Amino acid sequence: MKKLLSLLFAAILVFPLAACGGNKEKADTTKEDKKEISVEEMSFDELKEAAKGSTVTFYGWGGDEVLNEWLDNTFAPIMKEKYDITMERVPMDIDQVLSQLSGEIQGGEEDGSIDMIWINGENFRSAKENNMLFGPFTEKLPNFNDYVDATNEDVTLDFAYPIEGYEAPYGKAQFVMMADTDKTPELPASAEEFKAFAEKYPGKVTYPALPDFTGSAFVRNIIYELCGYEQFLTMEADKEVIREAVAPAMEYLRNLNPYLWNEGKTFPDSSTTLENMFADGEVLLYMTYGAYDAAVKIADGAYPETVQSFQFDKGTIGNTNFMAIAGNSGNKAGAMVAINEMLSPEIQASRYDSMKVLPVLDNTKLSDEQKAAFDAVDLGKGTIPQDELLAKRLPEMPAELVPIIEEIWAEEVVGK
Repeated sequence: MKKLLSLLFAAILVFPLAACGGNKEKADTTKEDKKEISVEEMSFDELKEAAKGSTVTFYGWGGDEVLNEWLDNTFAPIMKEKYDITMERVPMDIDQVLSQLSGEIQGGEEDGSIDMIWINGENFRSAKENNMLFGPFTEKLPNFNDYVDATNEDVTLDFAYPIEGYEAPYGKAQFVMMADTDKTPELPASAEEFKAFAEKYPGKVTYPALPDFTGSAFVRNIIYELCGYEQFLTMEADKEVIREAVAPAMEYLRNLNPYLWNEGKTFPDSSTTLENMFADGEVLLYMTYGAYDAAVKIADGAYPETVQSFQFDKGTIGNTNFMAIAGNSGNKAGAMVAINEMLSPEIQASRYDSMKVLPVLDNTKLSDEQKAAFDAVDLGKGTIPQDELLAKRLPEMPAELVPIIEEIWAEEVVGK
């Protein structure tokens, strides 16, 4: 999920449907069958039967080519073979997804083009509060019940907002930074060391412009580092209250500007741009929510083997990304079957192995054989050991605070 959005649902933007989204097959049930039993009343076996021969659309950010390849060439064939369900990935930024969904719902479309949605944070809160999502549904999923710790805050809260069964975990993420130790042996372990690093290498450090998801995470990490995080977990979404609370961090960021790329007058427009700048040697630091991205990039030759991930000693923000179901989905049964399969130990292990995505399952609920599949994964070079990474995992602040902080950053930091 690459940016957070506060949707203004009073003004509905209707986006053209994806060319492939309007003609999908639906579950092979008659109108009489649909009247007799709703998906809410079906057992999971009945959901599987209803979903046979259908197509499930999965809408979400399409900028991760490794993930796209895995979804198309690993997950989709499994869904077809096991359940006779065709998965149709529709790459689209989340603001466009929710605008399209909102337009369909406002237009009275009951057989919508969107089934599954990759979502979290402010986008989830806005969609749920505007009755755009189907649920609760997680209690109907066997794999959720069998393998997920439903009491863990990584599963019950999304940016401190109650989930209440309206989305299921997809993967865990944690903010890390990385550098090529052959060029810069020192790795900053605090905000002050980060500033010293930027001073030593002027013009060779930057971060993505907010509201880019990664750039926003970096700023929130600086806030946590300098202001503490506990106060923000219960803070009201009042701009002036927040402005006062984050003042030390905004001052730090202003003081950092003269040493940044382009002297902080402008910032890279996205984390993808920053990644390209890092790969080309234009900057010396990269940052990401993909805790093991370094290993993936080293393995495919994009980064040298001397690239190393690191985090601040006080910790870095971690969150969970989720899967939700559109409120007017025309194939809720198929979507639930697909989400359940995504939560299977086999699929989670495949994601962990192929993409180095932190799994969402409770290790204590796995069999010895299932545990062995995860333990056998080689996390590769340039990564932080998982126990060390998770020991420094900090909670996300409430979603409604994030866009306010982004506004304050734009007012007080850019070009200052």
